[in-house]
Amino acid sequence: MKRTGLDKIRFVASLGNRTLWVIAAWGAISLSGCAQRHGLRHDSVAGVMGTVVTRLYDQLTPAQLDTLSDAFILGFISPEEKATLATAYWRFEVNVPVVVSVMRDSAQQKVPFWLADEGFEKTGLTVRNELYTYEVWQKEFTAGEVGLGINGFDKHRPVYFVSVAPVDAADPLKIRAIFPREQVISVLDTGAFTYFDWDGLVLKEVPPSLRGQHLLPTIRGRAREAHVVGGFRYTDFPSGILPDQITLTLPEDPATGAIVQWRCDRTVSHSWITYWPMNTSDTVRIEARRELLEDRQLQNDRYVSRFIARVTDLKPGMTYRYVVGHDGGVSDTLHFKTADADNRFAFTWFGDIHNDEKWGSVLQRASNKYPQTAFYVAAGDLVNTGLHGDDWDAFFGYSGGVFGHTPLMAVPGNHDSQDGLGASRYQSVLAFPDNGPAGLPSGLTYAFRYEHALFLMIDVVSFPVSKQKDWIARQLAASDATWKFVVFHFPPYTSEEPYPDIVKEWVPLFDEHHVDIVMNGHFHYYLRTDALKGGMAQQDLTGGTTYIMSVGTRGKNESGTVEPYAAKRINEGHLYQHIRIDDRKLAYVCVDSVGDIRDSFEIHK
Repeated sequence: MKRTGLDKIRFVASLGNRTLWVIAAWGAISLSGCAQRHGLRHDSVAGVMGTVVTRLYDQLTPAQLDTLSDAFILGFISPEEKATLATAYWRFEVNVPVVVSVMRDSAQQKVPFWLADEGFEKTGLTVRNELYTYEVWQKEFTAGEVGLGINGFDKHRPVYFVSVAPVDAADPLKIRAIFPREQVISVLDTGAFTYFDWDGLVLKEVPPSLRGQHLLPTIRGRAREAHVVGGFRYTDFPSGILPDQITLTLPEDPATGAIVQWRCDRTVSHSWITYWPMNTSDTVRIEARRELLEDRQLQNDRYVSRFIARVTDLKPGMTYRYVVGHDGGVSDTLHFKTADADNRFAFTWFGDIHNDEKWGSVLQRASNKYPQTAFYVAAGDLVNTGLHGDDWDAFFGYSGGVFGHTPLMAVPGNHDSQDGLGASRYQSVLAFPDNGPAGLPSGLTYAFRYEHALFLMIDVVSFPVSKQKDWIARQLAASDATWKFVVFHFPPYTSEEPYPDIVKEWVPLFDEHHVDIVMNGHFHYYLRTDALKGGMAQQDLTGGTTYIMSVGTRGKNESGTVEPYAAKRINEGHLYQHIRIDDRKLAYVCVDSVGDIRDSFEIHK
């Protein structure tokens, strides 16, 4: 399900494929950040659920948390909290008396408690798309504020959506959004989509009496806002007093700087990095910036301290040693090397990873086999659920500390930025250059230059294709790099699902500016195309762009159709790709989990 986003739109006509850069339009929805960070109020759903979860931790055992039910939660919360959960999930104002229709998935086991309590009545009407049937509940409201409640205490992803119509059809209806703050309003009819994170799922059947009403779409991620039934988790890698998850990333200029991030438990409020050139004692100490992260349903590690330090004014081609720590503990001594200017380097890249334990073993084998690797690239879906701290803990835990000495450069996949809720946890644990398209959140789409190679790292999940086209064109046109690489999650060429917007908007730029390799993931098999230009295979690899899709976790497309433009296809997973650049020569290998080379080629310029 590739559709994501809302691109801060104010009218539906501006919507297109992957329309969204999400949650800015949905107000202070927060599931993995702390209440202080997001300014949550106690009369908000997020504020109430934060205090409810705290009381649950205080009063129940872990075993009891695993057996929660709707009935228990309704008896556990106060009348004031219940009132907030019944009215503050969705709020808007109307200028005339209206009928509000709530379309609820009939397969949801528990009807949201507030529907009947607040006076909604179930009608005999139903609305359908190709997957779900929605029963229609209705209530009349006078002019003024309308407040609607949570989707439930479970995590039922086909959350309800809403339509509004004036009681008197002659009244001109105006709706002012209160929460979410920027509500897009469209028209309820067949062909309309109801989830911004899945705009390919459209309504097939709408009763005549509802057609033409004001439609208020939503996002599936809102199912998480009050999720406590079956929602508590554990991490196998909890934080502690000593720094861990130490990870290097590259700045825009890797020859003169480095970015270092790490984790401690919540009791650690200050931390620093000390670094020095190898074989010297000339140390520099920098105080790190701290962010307190919350995953409220992570029983054994709800809050963690995350630190970041940006090291600058380094010398090219030099190895530096470093430690991170605080008064209560210091890490082991690690090292990193800045980029040189000799135009000879290597990097290794992965497709989808999904915090797979076996991927961690593959990564460590790759690190041992190719110790000259300057950095790693990940083409998205680093974890299964980007909002879950335990998934990120597993990702870093399985990596075995490799990223503490060799940087990681990544783009988000649809699992990292999931259900329309954005990639906030991804952004908190991985810091990248802030040089992406103007007006879009930083560190998701960005560029960096490594020696004589340009890398464009593009977030195709959260941001619209069209809004990044000009930035891509400027980056490519301004570059004198010998080698040009582009990384994003969804592949433009695959038999699994078409991406015509990418092919239309971006591929001509790759053709015009002679991009050498485009690296993708998403479909869990390996595909290397012929060198393509204008969609046509070229006789020489220098005559077009090679598109490669790979998978670092297990494969799952064993009976897929072989594409006519496929130079190589591998259905198994747990692969990695190593690229060695020696001035104007590029040597490429694809390696499997036991170390066998499954594909290779060279490009000579």
